[in-house]
Amino acid sequence: MSTQIAVNGADGRMGRTVIETAAERDDVTVVVGFDVADVDEVAGVPVVDASETADALADYEPSVVVDFTIPKSTVALAEACADAGVGLVVGTTGFDAEQLETLQAASESVPVLKATNFSRGIQALLRTVREAVGALSTYDLELMETHHNDKIDAPSGTAKTILETVQEERDVHPVYGREGHAPRDEDEIAVFARRAGDIRGEHELILAGNDEVVSLSHRAEDRAVFAAGALDAAAWLAGRDPGWYDFGAVIDAE
Repeated sequence: MSTQIAVNGADGRMGRTVIETAAERDDVTVVVGFDVADVDEVAGVPVVDASETADALADYEPSVVVDFTIPKSTVALAEACADAGVGLVVGTTGFDAEQLETLQAASESVPVLKATNFSRGIQALLRTVREAVGALSTYDLELMETHHNDKIDAPSGTAKTILETVQEERDVHPVYGREGHAPRDEDEIAVFARRAGDIRGEHELILAGNDEVVSLSHRAEDRAVFAAGALDAAAWLAGRDPGWYDFGAVIDAE
């Protein structure tokens, strides 16, 4: 049976990609989109103004909403989903502590799955990072990410997730870029963010020591990679108990 979903930010880059990707699948159906832009439809899917989200959730009755927008929009959506009893898949990044608390509060009423990256390759990379950092405990660490020139938050949510994974294995502190006289501390990891063109997303962690360098990297070639993962998450999340979930649970379930 096809899972009925809604898409927040339907007229954005990722929103459109989610809708177009869903059209090629049998397990999910996009029934409505929300957006602040003045647009009536995207790829045949009706789009309502974001200010009418609560009414649209009642009218179209989606099981899950997929969100790729900005934190302010996601927070408002989470509250509407909690009131309507609709699950939420969040791909938005850049939340502050208060906004994350609001999302977590919504997960007490409905299932919420938040991920900084819906790529299956990134999930594999994170598991490899954990093993490599544990095995090469004395090697220097450096982290770099690159995204398109319209990305607002830096470093990327995925880079932060990689950093958190590293810190689960080693007690290192991040340094965001270097300038001037900046000798390296053995317990630091530098994090660099680049913004250029239409780059979908590139992440690289290097581990260097013992006259060798290990490079763990991932590059997304198309936004459809993230859309497909978010749709997998939506189909998996539908009908689940309220709670806070991550994309790793979707991968593990397979």
